[in-house]
Parts: sequence; C-alpha cells; structure tokens
Amino acid sequence: MIVLANSEAAGGISAAAAILAEGKPALDAIEAGIRLVEADETVRSVGRGGWPNLLGEVELDACVMDGTSLRCGAVGALKGFLHPVSVARQVMELLPHVFLVGDGAARFAAEIGAERADTLTADSRRAWRAWFEHEVSASDRHAWASVPLAPLCRAAIDPRIGGDTAVFLALDQAGDIAVATSTSGWGWKYPGRLSDSPIVGAGCYSDTRYGACACTGTGEMAIRAGTARAVVLYMKMGLSLTEALHEAAEDMRPLKGGLIHGVAMHAIDRDGNYKVVSVNGLPTYRYWVWEPGMTEPQSRGVDNIVVTAPRLGPSPLLRYMEPPE
Repeated sequence: MIVLANSEAAGGISAAAAILAEGKPALDAIEAGIRLVEADETVRSVGRGGWPNLLGEVELDACVMDGTSLRCGAVGALKGFLHPVSVARQVMELLPHVFLVGDGAARFAAEIGAERADTLTADSRRAWRAWFEHEVSASDRHAWASVPLAPLCRAAIDPRIGGDTAVFLALDQAGDIAVATSTSGWGWKYPGRLSDSPIVGAGCYSDTRYGACACTGTGEMAIRAGTARAVVLYMKMGLSLTEALHEAAEDMRPLKGGLIHGVAMHAIDRDGNYKVVSVNGLPTYRYWVWEPGMTEPQSRGVDNIVVTAPRLGPSPLLRYMEPPE
C-alpha cells in the first residue's frame, strides 16, 4: 500500500493514509484526502482558496481514474461548488460520459446534491480588485463586458502563482491503483481555460497493470506532451519507474513556446515503488508519501531533471496577491 501526493496535500494526506490502512479502496482514500485540501482556504491553487480568473471568478477542474477498470470522470471550469473531485467521481459512476465542463458540469453537480460554495474568498477578491484597478483603465472598466481579455491574460498570468494542483495517487491492499486531481488552475487565467489536471492522459493516468502518474505545474506542457500516460506507457514498454520519468521529461525537450519550468511528475508503479521529479524545477519542491511502517506521512524533496533553461525573474502578480501590510 502507498499514498503519494504533492506538496499541496498536507491537509489531506493523513486522512487518505488512514482510510487506506483500513483496507478500503484507493479511490475512496484519495477522494477523501483531496476533499480536505479543496476545503482549505490557505491552499491558494485548489478549491475554496483558489485564485480567480481574469473576470474575478474561481473555476475548478478535477479528475479521478480507477486503474483497474480504466474508468474515469472529470469536470472542468466548474463554478459554485466546493468539491469538484467528488463531482468528477460521480461523473464516472453515474454517466456514460467522461468529461463535463462549465454550465453542464454545474448542472450535474446540482442534480447530485453536491455541496455549493462561494469559492472566491475575501482575500482572493481583494487581490483581484487590486489587479483590476491597477491594470484596467477607467474607460475599460465601464465597458468590461466587451474588453478584449487576451492581452491582459498574457500580461498577468505567471505559472508560479496559483499554478499548482492537488494530486493523490494510491496503491491499495487489493493491488488496485487510482489517481485523483483537483485545481483552480493558473491565477488570472483566461475564463474557460482548462488545466491538464482534468485531462486524462495529460495531467493524470492510472493503469493497475503498470502504474500511475499525475502532474503539477504548467499544465499546457503536460497537455502537449501527453505526459501522464507517457510515463505509464514507458513502464508498459518495460522501463523502470525512474527511466519512464526521464523519458517523459525528454518528450518535453522539443516543445517550443510555453514554460516547461516547474512541471512535476508524481508516479508509482505496480510494485509500490514511487518517485517524484521536477522538470527544470526548484530544489525546494517537495511531496508527501505514506506507506505501511510509517507512523505518519513524510515530506520529501524531489529530483530535478533539466531539459531547458528555466525562466527567471520576479512574478508580476505578487504585488496584488500579497496582503497589504
């Protein structure tokens, strides 16, 4: 048995580990863990604490995948509900579909009685308002509904602000492997932007026969390279877990444009081996792990794989996001 999660998982990893230790299914454990992260206002890239898009709205993405049946469910750009991971699971359980977005996802969430919530916190509203008043001219504010957002999107979005994700992977007592993700995506993103997190094969993938992978960081790069499934397929081809992660990182080398900096891959194999690597990342990036014999989950550092020079420099959004003194 094992639970592997990224740095955002501190508030949910212990609960997931406890459920797994009771012999319950991997998907139950990781859904419960992510729900706690989604409800934590101090986590600024997931659920209630997530940063808003350019319109000042919080849009949430999530996915779950059962590696034994290869069934999955996902939601994208969901607004007004607290636990997108649970809505995603019900998509998997109740519908003949895999992916719901926007108004359709919200309608389905309402039908199943999912918990409603105003996910825009007071601090997120303050930060968005500060950005809006500084970056948007007075005349454009009056015509906000028709103002082109693309220039503002390119000027505002920085992948180091609100660009993380909650990812949980688990191998249970029965030998089944599951993965789940949840995120609010980049802060100040263009409305309707989807991250890699809900896209099966990009931000997450699980196949009990081989292993599972989930990604955090700049989602566009994982989407373009099909990173999560690539890791699993490399293991299917006979590569070790470490070799599979390095090959998936190499797949990003030819990508032109965008930012590979900070993409992290979290992976486990069918034998319970695990590894987390950051592509051109920061040496301070950490992850959480629990397995039998540990009295509590442990926080550990990742290995870094360099495939191109990272972008450096201060974030242009910090002045808005940091609370006034």
